[in-house]
Amino acid sequence: MKDKLIVVCGAGGFIGGHLVAALLQQGHTRIRAVDLKPLDRWYQKFPGVDNLSLDLQELPACRTATQGAHWVYNLAADMGGMGFIEKNKALCMLTVLINTHLLKAAREAGVARFFYASSACVYAHDKQTDPNVTGLVEADAYPAMPEDGYGWEKLFSERMCRHFTEDFGLVTRVARYHNVYGPHGTFDGGREKAPAAVCRKVIAAKLAGTREIEIWGDGHQTRSFMYIDDCLHGTQAIMRSENITFPINLGSEEKVSINQLVDLVESIAGVKLKRNYNLTAPKGVNGRNSENTLIRKMLCWEPSIALRTGMEKTYAWIHDQMKSGRSKDSVVNQS
Repeated sequence: MKDKLIVVCGAGGFIGGHLVAALLQQGHTRIRAVDLKPLDRWYQKFPGVDNLSLDLQELPACRTATQGAHWVYNLAADMGGMGFIEKNKALCMLTVLINTHLLKAAREAGVARFFYASSACVYAHDKQTDPNVTGLVEADAYPAMPEDGYGWEKLFSERMCRHFTEDFGLVTRVARYHNVYGPHGTFDGGREKAPAAVCRKVIAAKLAGTREIEIWGDGHQTRSFMYIDDCLHGTQAIMRSENITFPINLGSEEKVSINQLVDLVESIAGVKLKRNYNLTAPKGVNGRNSENTLIRKMLCWEPSIALRTGMEKTYAWIHDQMKSGRSKDSVVNQS
């Protein structure tokens, strides 16, 4: 595998950039990194990689991206946190063009294996109404009632992967990500997710001396958050697996409320802030948590990096970015 071409779509984004870095560290010599953003807007980019700026909603671009590829990782999507996906349902739905055209191009190119990054947003809304929700098992995606817009696109694209396998023999793997976080991602501008947003707000309050923080919702909504290193390990293990032929959870079982997440970041920062609750802001479902029985059975592994460990690293990176005046547009050039 080390000398076969691996394509990472969405490589200019958070998870994609980290995946390219991991592949390089593992000794892969032929990597093609593809993203819609211009190269100077990528969060991470690396020399020795075939870096391409392409609009993967277009079939010709997908054919260029997959030419000669052995494996394809599709992490590309127009998405963000709840502040973005609740107000941009059409844009989220249009992402279906990326996976559809990538699958078509991958089949034409004779790609051996195709990975699709799905989301816990595929799970039925009526199973996530209580903050004390039990973990969501893979079967809870049906009967279908996913997050409007983004969740429907993810569920449809899962089915597209399934049928390309059944009808055309293209080997596909699908992981349902649960709230991935870590350094080298967006933390402002409207697309950031809760861990990065809370870090930014706490850091801003500390630097400005305002000692106040706005929280979206009542703070009782619950989630589980998976650190990027666990995400990378799980993604590659699922891709390599010979028997995970169905969508599978990839997330932590360490459930916390948003209030508890703020507690944690305040502890890391060494501050205590007044909390102002914005009850009209987007907050998503009341409760969502991964249930990992299946991934433990299939891989003898599950995400295990403690939330505090990951948040300390994430906080430190965002703090450095904010202190130096850099923002979501900053690019790290690796050598």
